Amino acid sequence: MKTPLIAAVIATALPATSALAQADGRFAVGAQAGTPGAGLQAQFALSPVVVLRGGYDVLKWDRDQTYKGIDYDAKIDFKSPGAFVDLHPFRNGFLISGGAYFGDRKVDLDATPTGNVNVGGATFTPAQVGTLTGRIDLESTAPFVGLGYDNTFTRGGRLGFRILAGAAFGDAPQVNLDARGGTLSNDPTFRSRLDQEEREIQAEADDYKVLPVLRGGASTSSSDASGVVPKREDWG
Repeated sequence: MKTPLIAAVIATALPATSALAQADGRFAVGAQAGTPGAGLQAQFALSPVVVLRGGYDVLKWDRDQTYKGIDYDAKIDFKSPGAFVDLHPFRNGFLISGGAYFGDRKVDLDATPTGNVNVGGATFTPAQVGTLTGRIDLESTAPFVGLGYDNTFTRGGRLGFRILAGAAFGDAPQVNLDARGGTLSNDPTFRSRLDQEEREIQAEADDYKVLPVLRGGASTSSSDASGVVPKREDWG
């Protein structure tokens, strides 16, 4: 696949050029936050036009979520390392970004009904259902494209700011649903209804093959031996 190749380029390019980066201000590190979560990033400017960027984001969030009329406690757990190439075609802060997010991204579902609920088109009591558990797994690799602004290597100072908007693409999230502790948890008819409920939730999840990405962050770049951050036009 092409997207792991981007990660390999960054992994090999950064160590090989670390001395040059520290010498002429082409290396920067920073923090970021947005829809993929919060985390850290590192950037290396290959040229005034091409910047390699790697990051790691974490998103943990508990929320109430309703699927097909059943209230679930949803625990969101995203761990998203990413590798990207940022192009600055006008040699200023404007950028076009491409790359991919990787890692384990899941949503765990848990529901203990207190009243009658509809499962797969049939009504069941709380005692019959017991506890419903589920999991939604997002694809481990999600290609990304976006536009943004980043003045880390253009403003002539050590502190830079970035904002980025785009979309991450992948196959539909995979849904798994189960039940335990109910009087009908192992009943074939109930299990058939539960399978139907899973298919209905999966049909909703199929609409989320494209996820919006919006993030902002700040970075600090390296300086030369005199403590000055060289401008792009001064790079060797």
